[in-house]
This record gives sequence, C-alpha cells and structure tokens, in this order.
Amino acid sequence: MPETLDRTPSPTGQSHRWLLRSPHSPGVARSTLREFLRSVQDGERFTENAELVVSELVTNALVHATRPGKRIKLGLEADGEVLLIWVEDSSPNAPQPRLCTEGESGRGLLLVEALSLKWGWGPREGISKRVWSCIEPGPVVS
Repeated sequence: MPETLDRTPSPTGQSHRWLLRSPHSPGVARSTLREFLRSVQDGERFTENAELVVSELVTNALVHATRPGKRIKLGLEADGEVLLIWVEDSSPNAPQPRLCTEGESGRGLLLVEALSLKWGWGPREGISKRVWSCIEPGPVVS
C-alpha cells in the first residue's frame, strides 16, 4: 500500500527533466538517471533498483496517465542515503497496483513497491499527480 511521503531527502543532488509521450521515454529516463547518479557521490549504489523503478514509473505514466500531446516530468533527488524518484503526469487518478496472473504487463507498481523503501502518490495543483519512490542503496553493480 502506498504511503505518504513524510520526508524528502535533503538533496546533495537534484535533476528534473521533461519527457515526451513516446515509447522512447523510459530509455531516456534510464539514461537521465544513470547520468544523475554519476554526478552524485556514491550514486552508483542506487543504480540497479533505481533503473527498474524509473522505467516502471515512467512507463506507467505514459500508458495509463498521460493524454496525447502532454508530457511527464521526471525528478531525481539524492542525499547519499536515499534516492527519491518522482514522476508527474497529467492525470488526477490514483495509481492502481493490480495483480495480473497472466500476460506480460500489469505488474509495474507491484515491482515498484517491492524495490522501494516506500512509495506513494499525491495530487498536484490542477489536474495532475506525482508518483514517487524512495530507494535505498544496494550493492554496486560492476
């Protein structure tokens, strides 16, 4: 179950990027994440889980929550202990994790929940929302 974000990391690094509603956007988001983590001290400790989470959050926003012609905003913030990944989209509707027993899709938010210290969502001013995930560092991938 999503939680309320009770603290935002005190960032040593921040990055924001607008992404088009495109099948290329998850890859662009992963590249943006890797570049960001290289710029943050010990950022590579977050890479493995963070790449999966950013892909799922961006894909979910593109498939379920972004109208044609609209963009999504990706945000990354790190303080050395926690990486905050957030995606803002143009839908006010709550993200709905679902248990899909068949098929290759429908498990994105379950994966986000499994890989996150905590995750959640909240409305933004106007007709939109922010879905976020806090990631703890993992083993360094070589």
